[in-house]
Amino acid sequence: MQVAKVIGNIWATRKEEKLAGLKLLLVQPINPLNGELYRIPIVAADIIGAGVGETVVVVGGSSARSAAGDMMIPVDATVVGIVDDQDVDASVLQPT
Repeated sequence: MQVAKVIGNIWATRKEEKLAGLKLLLVQPINPLNGELYRIPIVAADIIGAGVGETVVVVGGSSARSAAGDMMIPVDATVVGIVDDQDVDASVLQPT
């Protein structure tokens, strides 16, 4: 799982049949320790109704397909939660 920020929507009128009915979002992975954006944005299926600007939890691989409801759905990432808040104890972090 990873934490990401929803930065946009994706619309596709022509797509693989198994994607019909799935909302697609553009999400930008973030560092949960400091909230900074990192890595490249990815497209994720949204099964919970997240919106632009929200911080979400995203799963990938077979977990993404399972969460989307069918192991044959061609998705690599699925939004499975909206983050309300987080608490990180910085005293236990190892210096890098």
